[in-house]
Amino acid sequence: MSKKIKLGQSLMVYSTDPNFKVEEDQAELITLTPAEQPLRVILETKHRAGKTVTIVYGFQGTEEDMNLLGKALKNHCGTGGSVKDGEIIIQGDHKQKVFQYLKQKGYNKAKL
Repeated sequence: MSKKIKLGQSLMVYSTDPNFKVEEDQAELITLTPAEQPLRVILETKHRAGKTVTIVYGFQGTEEDMNLLGKALKNHCGTGGSVKDGEIIIQGDHKQKVFQYLKQKGYNKAKL
């Protein structure tokens, strides 16, 4: 069974060189404007005991900004959800409602 490598994890396990230092990418993550965000809205039931969820993925920006958008979508739909692994998960079938909200807020590149 293979394990997934998450963003920010290093493949380095051990080095015999006493002067070795891991170079980390210090690039600051910048949130794109709503008009530039290439968001996708999909429905999914896999691995969720038959429950339907609406997933918004493709957000490019900071974790904090994604959490704010996720909270706004959950409030708009009046349901629960979460933000993890670069996806905003909204419980239930709210595909059209989420899409209309994104268009209203200026996310013009959002697609169903």
